Amino acid sequence: MSSAPDGTELVLLLDDGGKPVGTAPKATVHTTDTPLHFAFSCHVFNPAGRMLMTRRALTKDTFAGVWTNAFCGHPAPGEKAVDAVLRRAEDELGVPVRDVDIVLPHFRYRAADANGIVENEICPVFRAIVDADPKPAKDEVAEWVWVDPISLRMAVSAAPFAFSPWFSLQLAAWPAGK
Repeated sequence: MSSAPDGTELVLLLDDGGKPVGTAPKATVHTTDTPLHFAFSCHVFNPAGRMLMTRRALTKDTFAGVWTNAFCGHPAPGEKAVDAVLRRAEDELGVPVRDVDIVLPHFRYRAADANGIVENEICPVFRAIVDADPKPAKDEVAEWVWVDPISLRMAVSAAPFAFSPWFSLQLAAWPAGK
């Protein structure tokens, strides 16, 4: 993983066309005027086909306490998105993932939290399998649950405010059969 000489975690900044234009410290990127940057989302399933939903930690700066996909992250400059998925699964969920597959390669979104902080990302969406229950990092995940994907779609439709905006958008764009 790439970082600044002082060890600061960096994210890759992008122009409107998705081309790299520089880097910035991750801790300074998410503001009320967040620049477009590179990220990823990963939806995790168990071998029985149930989907892992996580509730964001209440200490998160954005969208605290909402339900969302298994995990998200930012590839470091020069890091392949798949490698970042594998790294963040261990860091955030405490378990390895396998069979990582890209589902929405060109997903992009912008969403503002009630506190004014903006998410503004080009964010490829991956699907992966996990063979064990997660042991998530408490500063990332408040709680988690395995859900039936059909029931989940009904829940998002009934109470979209309980879910992260990127998750709702990804679910709506999810290709049939994936």
